[in-house]
Amino acid sequence: MDGISDVSVGVKRGSDELSMYNSPNSGMSSISDGASNGSDNKKPRVEEAPPSRVLHIRKLPSEASETEVIALGLPFGKVTNILTLKGKNQAFLEMGTEEAAITMVNYYSTVNPHIRNVPVFIQYSNHKELKTDALNQRTQAVLQAVSAVQSGGSPSSDVQEVLAAASSPVLRIIIDNMFYPVTLDVLQQIFSKFGTVMKIITFTKNNQFQALLQFSDPANANQAKLALDGQNIYNSCCTLRIDFSKLVNLNVKYNNDKSRDYTRPELPAGDGQPSIDPAVAAAFSKDSNSLLGKIPGALNPLSAAAAAAAAAGRVALAGQAGSSGVLLVSNLNEEMVTPQSLFTLFGVYGDVQRVKILYNKKDSALIQMSDANQAQLAMSHLNGQKMYGKIIRVTLSKHQTVALPRDGLDDQGLTKDYANSPLHRFKKPGSKNFQNIFPPSATLHLSNIPQDVTEDDLRLLFSNSGGTVKAFKFFQDRKMALIQMSTVEEAIQALIDLHNYNMGGNQHLRVSFSKSTI
Repeated sequence: MDGISDVSVGVKRGSDELSMYNSPNSGMSSISDGASNGSDNKKPRVEEAPPSRVLHIRKLPSEASETEVIALGLPFGKVTNILTLKGKNQAFLEMGTEEAAITMVNYYSTVNPHIRNVPVFIQYSNHKELKTDALNQRTQAVLQAVSAVQSGGSPSSDVQEVLAAASSPVLRIIIDNMFYPVTLDVLQQIFSKFGTVMKIITFTKNNQFQALLQFSDPANANQAKLALDGQNIYNSCCTLRIDFSKLVNLNVKYNNDKSRDYTRPELPAGDGQPSIDPAVAAAFSKDSNSLLGKIPGALNPLSAAAAAAAAAGRVALAGQAGSSGVLLVSNLNEEMVTPQSLFTLFGVYGDVQRVKILYNKKDSALIQMSDANQAQLAMSHLNGQKMYGKIIRVTLSKHQTVALPRDGLDDQGLTKDYANSPLHRFKKPGSKNFQNIFPPSATLHLSNIPQDVTEDDLRLLFSNSGGTVKAFKFFQDRKMALIQMSTVEEAIQALIDLHNYNMGGNQHLRVSFSKSTI
């Protein structure tokens, strides 16, 4: 949020002085901007006023304060002057620049501004600047105090009121200790308790999962920040770190598993970005609703007990995210897929216990993970990915376990038990592998590389898996490297084929997805 400086109060009038009259209710000079009151019953203007750094605000609630009007403009830049017409339920707000005013008008043309839960209307004024008599003492003090705070001073109670109301409607959310998946739907369910969630964008930056979430009103964003900052989504992990974004409006192009504009359901899913499967979205929505409802006071910012527990890190916003650790995977390439290939791929996101390719429907399989959170983590990352030339669908299964075939029954090797596999990545509590879980990408992270293995050796090995190696980079110790394939599908194939590959000397290559690029 930009600072506020050069506050103009009591500027001497020029020859183009505004039409003014004294308003006994406001204690300051007032002007008319072509509308005698807050009603829309007057004759409308033929033309809209051209852009101006002075904004005309109408239909203010009679009890609205100057601080609340100032708060409308603060997220967009400097506020240099204000003039209220109490008897007419109107105000004029002067921004520091015309660009700031344009940004503000553009934003509020898509999101209705509210003061005290009453919608207000903002348009450009015919005036290019406010030239007023000396403001009343309180308004002048508030403007100057806000300017001082933005220059590094300490806020008074009045200024705290302005800043709280002026917070951006967009929150920046960082998830620390992300051991389990956090999806768009989980975030929407948690934050919608505080107001209407309009848009969400998720991304990974500096190896941290982050999100931008836009409320319909800055006050809702402020309440959510106060209540949720520092709380855990799941027990002892997925900690929310929340701050206000400098953005005031999110531009969402696609509705998929990475971004969503809830006001525009017609948006496309986008190239290469799978849309959320309805069954998956319903599962997340159902689980989040029920789990959040089971935590008395956890979402109530007025609950002292909840606040104390949150500070101690003991309150979880959601417990186990699903009732089953079994996944149903469909649209598989039945000529290529094997239990081992599914074990290797899904093992990136959890410890696979059993895999069963369905006997009468070999393009589908059941995969049992160690727990429900691992199942949802695998589902959130692998649903919609391309494996052996087909886009696979991953949903939660109604089954609680995957049954092994009865003794003496030959199921053609379609069911495998991996409970005691030495290849589980997450057997050790607190393993560093939990911190390196990323969605499938064209770049793979290689580790446990023997010292005598060269770049050419690895390039040849990965080319033989059926893909094209675009780039390669050794880490300094040469025990690890990054290798970039031409597509995500090729990287998935290479991981399936080469994870645990024997490099000689009983050293087995470890392969995982990376968020880095070469």
